[in-house]
Amino acid sequence: MESRKKTARIAGILYLAMMPFAVFWLSQRFSLVVPGDPARTAARITAAEGLFRASIVSWLIAQTIFVFLVLSLYRLLVSVSQRHAVLMVVLGLLGVPIAFLNEVNHFGALMLATGSGHLGAFPPEQRRAQMMFFLDLHAHGIYVAQVFWGLWLLPLGYLVFKSGFLPKAIGVLLMIGCFGYLFDAAKGMLLPGLDVVVSQFTFVGELLLPLWLVTKGPSVGLAGPQPAAENH
Repeated sequence: MESRKKTARIAGILYLAMMPFAVFWLSQRFSLVVPGDPARTAARITAAEGLFRASIVSWLIAQTIFVFLVLSLYRLLVSVSQRHAVLMVVLGLLGVPIAFLNEVNHFGALMLATGSGHLGAFPPEQRRAQMMFFLDLHAHGIYVAQVFWGLWLLPLGYLVFKSGFLPKAIGVLLMIGCFGYLFDAAKGMLLPGLDVVVSQFTFVGELLLPLWLVTKGPSVGLAGPQPAAENH
Protein backbone atom coordinates (compact mmCIF):
# COMPACT_ATOMS: atom_id res chain seq x y z
CA MET A 1 0.00 0.00 0.00
CA GLU A 2 2.83 2.40 0.82
CA SER A 3 4.44 1.49 -2.50
CA ARG A 4 1.19 2.30 -4.28
CA LYS A 5 0.93 5.66 -2.54
CA LYS A 6 4.51 6.49 -3.53
CA THR A 7 3.88 5.47 -7.14
CA ALA A 8 0.72 7.57 -7.19
CA ARG A 9 2.53 10.66 -5.98
CA ILE A 10 5.36 10.16 -8.48
CA ALA A 11 2.81 9.89 -11.30
CA GLY A 12 1.04 13.02 -10.06
CA ILE A 13 4.29 14.97 -9.83
CA LEU A 14 5.30 13.92 -13.35
CA TYR A 15 1.88 14.90 -14.71
CA LEU A 16 2.11 18.35 -13.10
CA ALA A 17 5.77 18.79 -14.06
CA MET A 18 4.92 18.21 -17.73
CA MET A 19 2.29 20.96 -17.84
CA PRO A 20 4.47 24.12 -17.56
CA PHE A 21 6.68 22.94 -20.43
CA ALA A 22 3.65 22.25 -22.62
CA VAL A 23 1.99 25.56 -21.70
CA PHE A 24 5.19 27.50 -22.51
CA TRP A 25 5.41 25.81 -25.92
CA LEU A 26 1.76 26.57 -26.64
CA SER A 27 1.96 30.19 -25.46
CA GLN A 28 4.95 30.94 -27.69
CA ARG A 29 3.20 29.54 -30.74
CA PHE A 30 0.11 31.67 -30.15
CA SER A 31 2.12 34.80 -29.36
CA LEU A 32 4.52 34.58 -32.30
CA VAL A 33 2.41 33.17 -35.13
CA VAL A 34 -0.02 35.63 -36.79
CA PRO A 35 -2.44 33.64 -38.97
CA GLY A 36 -2.59 34.98 -42.52
CA ASP A 37 0.28 37.45 -42.02
CA PRO A 38 3.62 35.93 -43.05
CA ALA A 39 5.54 39.19 -42.72
CA ARG A 40 4.53 39.86 -39.11
CA THR A 41 5.01 36.22 -38.21
CA ALA A 42 8.52 36.16 -39.65
CA ALA A 43 9.39 39.41 -37.88
CA ARG A 44 8.13 38.11 -34.52
CA ILE A 45 9.93 34.78 -34.82
CA THR A 46 13.17 36.49 -35.87
CA ALA A 47 12.96 38.97 -32.99
CA ALA A 48 12.29 36.18 -30.48
CA GLU A 49 14.43 33.43 -31.98
CA GLY A 50 15.74 32.37 -28.56
CA LEU A 51 12.22 32.01 -27.15
CA PHE A 52 11.10 30.09 -30.22
CA ARG A 53 13.98 27.65 -29.86
CA ALA A 54 13.35 27.37 -26.11
CA SER A 55 9.69 26.53 -26.79
CA ILE A 56 10.72 23.67 -29.07
CA VAL A 57 13.08 22.28 -26.43
CA SER A 58 10.38 22.78 -23.79
CA TRP A 59 7.95 20.69 -25.80
CA LEU A 60 10.49 17.89 -26.24
CA ILE A 61 11.08 17.91 -22.48
CA ALA A 62 7.33 17.65 -21.91
CA GLN A 63 7.13 14.63 -24.21
CA THR A 64 10.05 12.97 -22.43
CA ILE A 65 8.38 13.46 -19.06
CA PHE A 66 5.20 12.02 -20.54
CA VAL A 67 6.99 8.73 -21.28
CA PHE A 68 7.88 8.30 -17.60
CA LEU A 69 4.38 9.41 -16.60
CA VAL A 70 2.76 6.68 -18.68
CA LEU A 71 5.07 4.05 -17.19
CA SER A 72 4.30 5.28 -13.66
CA LEU A 73 0.56 5.10 -14.31
CA TYR A 74 1.02 1.58 -15.67
CA ARG A 75 2.71 0.52 -12.44
CA LEU A 76 -0.07 2.13 -10.42
CA LEU A 77 -3.00 0.68 -12.36
CA VAL A 78 -1.79 -2.64 -13.76
CA SER A 79 -3.37 -4.49 -10.83
CA VAL A 80 -6.80 -3.27 -11.97
CA SER A 81 -6.52 -4.76 -15.46
CA GLN A 82 -3.27 -5.72 -17.15
CA ARG A 83 -4.93 -5.74 -20.56
CA HIS A 84 -6.25 -2.19 -20.28
CA ALA A 85 -3.01 -0.97 -18.67
CA VAL A 86 -0.96 -2.29 -21.62
CA LEU A 87 -3.41 -0.65 -24.04
CA MET A 88 -3.01 2.62 -22.16
CA VAL A 89 0.78 2.45 -22.47
CA VAL A 90 0.75 1.58 -26.17
CA LEU A 91 -1.71 4.33 -27.12
CA GLY A 92 0.01 6.88 -24.91
CA LEU A 93 3.49 6.24 -26.22
CA LEU A 94 2.46 6.18 -29.89
CA GLY A 95 1.90 9.93 -29.79
CA VAL A 96 5.42 10.71 -28.54
CA PRO A 97 7.45 10.02 -31.72
CA ILE A 98 4.83 11.91 -33.75
CA ALA A 99 5.19 14.93 -31.48
CA PHE A 100 9.00 14.73 -31.61
CA LEU A 101 9.22 14.47 -35.38
CA ASN A 102 6.62 17.18 -35.84
CA GLU A 103 8.92 19.74 -34.20
CA VAL A 104 11.19 19.45 -37.25
CA ASN A 105 8.56 21.60 -38.97
CA HIS A 106 9.12 24.30 -36.35
CA PHE A 107 12.86 24.22 -37.00
CA GLY A 108 12.16 24.53 -40.73
CA ALA A 109 9.89 27.52 -40.12
CA LEU A 110 12.54 29.14 -37.92
CA MET A 111 15.28 28.73 -40.52
CA LEU A 112 13.07 30.25 -43.21
CA ALA A 113 11.94 33.14 -40.97
CA THR A 114 15.51 34.16 -40.11
CA GLY A 115 16.93 33.42 -43.56
CA SER A 116 19.84 31.57 -41.96
CA GLY A 117 22.61 30.10 -44.11
CA HIS A 118 21.95 29.55 -47.79
CA LEU A 119 18.25 30.38 -47.32
CA GLY A 120 19.19 34.07 -47.36
CA ALA A 121 19.61 33.75 -51.13
CA PHE A 122 15.86 33.31 -51.58
CA PRO A 123 13.54 36.35 -51.83
CA PRO A 124 11.91 37.24 -48.48
CA GLU A 125 8.40 36.73 -49.86
CA GLN A 126 9.25 33.20 -50.97
CA ARG A 127 10.87 32.36 -47.64
CA ARG A 128 7.87 33.65 -45.71
CA ALA A 129 5.44 31.66 -47.82
CA GLN A 130 7.47 28.50 -47.19
CA MET A 131 7.67 29.40 -43.49
CA MET A 132 3.86 29.51 -43.27
CA PHE A 133 3.74 26.18 -45.07
CA PHE A 134 5.91 24.58 -42.37
CA LEU A 135 3.84 26.18 -39.61
CA ASP A 136 0.65 24.86 -41.20
CA LEU A 137 2.25 21.44 -41.60
CA HIS A 138 3.14 21.52 -37.90
CA ALA A 139 -0.48 22.28 -37.01
CA HIS A 140 -1.62 19.27 -39.04
CA GLY A 141 0.98 17.13 -37.28
CA ILE A 142 -0.63 18.14 -33.99
CA TYR A 143 -3.97 16.87 -35.28
CA VAL A 144 -2.38 13.49 -35.94
CA ALA A 145 -0.83 13.40 -32.45
CA GLN A 146 -4.17 14.39 -30.91
CA VAL A 147 -5.62 11.07 -32.04
CA PHE A 148 -3.36 9.30 -29.54
CA TRP A 149 -3.60 12.08 -26.93
CA GLY A 150 -7.28 11.22 -26.92
CA LEU A 151 -7.23 7.44 -27.29
CA TRP A 152 -4.91 6.78 -24.34
CA LEU A 153 -7.34 8.58 -22.02
CA LEU A 154 -10.03 5.98 -22.69
CA PRO A 155 -8.24 3.01 -21.04
CA LEU A 156 -6.77 5.36 -18.42
CA GLY A 157 -10.22 6.61 -17.51
CA TYR A 158 -11.55 3.07 -17.40
CA LEU A 159 -8.74 1.96 -15.09
CA VAL A 160 -9.30 4.93 -12.77
CA PHE A 161 -13.06 4.25 -12.74
CA LYS A 162 -12.63 0.54 -11.96
CA SER A 163 -9.71 0.90 -9.55
CA GLY A 164 -11.67 1.28 -6.33
CA PHE A 165 -8.92 3.48 -4.90
CA LEU A 166 -9.33 6.53 -7.16
CA PRO A 167 -12.45 8.69 -7.66
CA LYS A 168 -14.82 7.31 -10.28
CA ALA A 169 -15.75 10.84 -11.34
CA ILE A 170 -12.19 11.51 -12.48
CA GLY A 171 -12.30 8.32 -14.55
CA VAL A 172 -15.46 9.54 -16.27
CA LEU A 173 -13.92 12.96 -16.95
CA LEU A 174 -10.82 11.34 -18.45
CA MET A 175 -12.96 9.30 -20.84
CA ILE A 176 -14.86 12.45 -21.82
CA GLY A 177 -11.49 14.11 -22.46
CA CYS A 178 -10.70 11.35 -24.93
CA PHE A 179 -13.56 12.39 -27.19
CA GLY A 180 -12.63 16.06 -26.90
CA TYR A 181 -9.20 15.38 -28.43
CA LEU A 182 -10.68 13.07 -31.07
CA PHE A 183 -13.22 15.72 -32.07
CA ASP A 184 -10.49 18.35 -32.43
CA ALA A 185 -8.32 15.97 -34.46
CA ALA A 186 -11.19 15.08 -36.80
CA LYS A 187 -12.22 18.73 -37.11
CA GLY A 188 -8.68 19.80 -37.96
CA MET A 189 -8.27 17.16 -40.64
CA LEU A 190 -11.77 17.24 -42.16
CA LEU A 191 -13.06 20.77 -41.45
CA PRO A 192 -9.99 22.99 -40.98
CA GLY A 193 -12.06 26.15 -41.37
CA LEU A 194 -14.19 25.37 -38.31
CA ASP A 195 -12.88 27.51 -35.46
CA VAL A 196 -13.88 25.29 -32.51
CA VAL A 197 -11.56 23.71 -29.91
CA VAL A 198 -13.48 21.24 -27.75
CA SER A 199 -10.51 19.85 -25.80
CA GLN A 200 -10.07 23.16 -23.97
CA PHE A 201 -13.34 22.34 -22.17
CA THR A 202 -12.86 18.59 -21.72
CA PHE A 203 -9.37 18.44 -20.20
CA VAL A 204 -10.62 18.77 -16.60
CA GLY A 205 -9.93 15.13 -15.76
CA GLU A 206 -6.28 15.55 -16.76
CA LEU A 207 -5.96 18.37 -14.25
CA LEU A 208 -7.88 16.72 -11.41
CA LEU A 209 -6.06 13.37 -11.64
CA PRO A 210 -2.52 14.68 -10.91
CA LEU A 211 -3.84 17.03 -8.22
CA TRP A 212 -5.57 14.09 -6.52
CA LEU A 213 -2.52 11.85 -6.83
CA VAL A 214 -0.20 14.47 -5.35
CA THR A 215 -2.41 15.68 -2.51
CA LYS A 216 -4.16 12.47 -1.48
CA GLY A 217 -2.56 9.54 -3.25
CA PRO A 218 -4.87 6.57 -3.85
CA SER A 219 -6.37 7.06 -0.41
CA VAL A 220 -9.77 5.61 -1.28
CA GLY A 221 -10.04 1.93 -0.43
CA LEU A 222 -6.45 1.44 0.73
CA ALA A 223 -7.66 -0.92 3.43
CA GLY A 224 -9.71 -2.99 1.02
CA PRO A 225 -8.61 -5.97 -1.07
CA GLN A 226 -6.22 -5.47 -3.95
CA PRO A 227 -7.91 -5.57 -7.38
CA ALA A 228 -7.27 -8.78 -9.25
CA ALA A 229 -5.05 -8.47 -12.29
CA GLU A 230 -6.37 -9.55 -15.68
CA ASN A 231 -3.65 -11.48 -17.46
CA HIS A 232 -5.60 -12.12 -20.63
